[in-house]
Amino acid sequence: MKKILSFFLVGMIGGLSAFGITWFFNKNQNIKVQETQNIVPVNNIQSTVTTLPDFTVAAEKTVNAVVHVKTTYKSQTTTQPSIEEFFFGNPFGGGNQFGQRMPQMASGSGVIISPDGYIVTNNHVVENATDIEIVLNDKRTFNAKLIGRDPATDIALVKVDAKDLPTITYGNSDDLKIGEWVLAVGNPFNLTSTVTAGIVSAKERNINLLRQKQQYAIESFIQTDAAVNPGNSGGALVNTKGELVGINTAIASQTGSYTGYSFAVPVTIAKKIVSDLMEYGAVQRALLGVNIQDIDAKLAEELDLEKPEGVYIVNVNKESAAEEAGIKKEDIIIKINDDKIEKVSELQEKISRYSPGDKIDVWVLRDGKEKKFLVELKNSMGTTDVVSKNVIDVLGASFTELPDKVKEKLNIDNGVKVTDLQAGKLMRAGVKEGFIITHINRKPVKSAKQIEEMLKDIHGGVYIQGIYPDGEVAYYAFGME
Repeated sequence: MKKILSFFLVGMIGGLSAFGITWFFNKNQNIKVQETQNIVPVNNIQSTVTTLPDFTVAAEKTVNAVVHVKTTYKSQTTTQPSIEEFFFGNPFGGGNQFGQRMPQMASGSGVIISPDGYIVTNNHVVENATDIEIVLNDKRTFNAKLIGRDPATDIALVKVDAKDLPTITYGNSDDLKIGEWVLAVGNPFNLTSTVTAGIVSAKERNINLLRQKQQYAIESFIQTDAAVNPGNSGGALVNTKGELVGINTAIASQTGSYTGYSFAVPVTIAKKIVSDLMEYGAVQRALLGVNIQDIDAKLAEELDLEKPEGVYIVNVNKESAAEEAGIKKEDIIIKINDDKIEKVSELQEKISRYSPGDKIDVWVLRDGKEKKFLVELKNSMGTTDVVSKNVIDVLGASFTELPDKVKEKLNIDNGVKVTDLQAGKLMRAGVKEGFIITHINRKPVKSAKQIEEMLKDIHGGVYIQGIYPDGEVAYYAFGME
């Protein structure tokens, strides 16, 4: 009886304690107990949990069309041969007169875009490669031929001799929205067929990656948080439908490995570059011929603008497409055709879709009024002609003609200035940016177009004379295949 009474008292004490604790908690938290008739049935409560999209279809559509790109290249000492050694060889023997070369290897990724073996990748993956090997997801291997490359966008095109290869369908990067899911497909750390997922974090992102080396660099990256690591370069960025929307190119990292952000070249840019490389072997880059900058809040205030939007023209180049159309210094570009322009990366991306000779409407803001100009775009030579592979790809440079005052200062009658030095014959010969070519094979050079004409049929040695802006005279030699 005592035991029963003890259990009864314990139960009462426990119950009263629980009631007291609940009462105290509710009283101090000002919680009002809801009446029974106001309780909402569980099946009527809307769930806030978002269901993730199914990535399996996109992965299955793309993983077999992304390849492993393995490259071999030869490093070269900085010692350059003398002019005599170049043309007549080293009389003492003992190795290659161009310096001792040691084989090096690197790797990246690529995307098959046609059943007959065209593969797009990054320029930095295949730049200066002597051999390019392609490994498919089914482990078949092929030797690839370099069709062409474009350092300004970091896009390159190679081809293998094969048929009925799996491909990825082009999508439209313009349709991408911030927050949309995307997949990165590639071969990081030599791990084949790796798929990661993330969202689009930003568009038209300029990170000054390419502009450090390229005068005409186009940076309008898609920024994502899909994990991308060394080896992913040249791989595919695809949407949830499995469509190609970008070529993975870079990561923002101080360690060399993924730390949260990755960047891809939009397919709208890559598609134009690939098309040009297929048809011409060189990119037919259209230029307005202006120096530009973004408009920040401070500049907007100085210009008396309501918002910091548009692209400010710092300078208009002589005889450029913009000058001939009537566009002036200090104009503000606000629209290309029907597309609104808010920043430099947007303008560059839009212009990159066109070719020399194409005509576009450029809307500018001048003295508070909108004006429209019909502009016929030009190439880096200042013409609308097709640019051959010789000048852009083999020499690895663009050229501008000299103003008369520069000729007078240097006491020369003619010359063409190297303005955009890239990896190529000139750089490997030791030419530095700013060098003024006055003679090629002892013939005077008077225009940029003349360089192309002088070199297009040359096979063998090329001897260049010139002068630097500080007055230093220099001579260089290299061979044309």
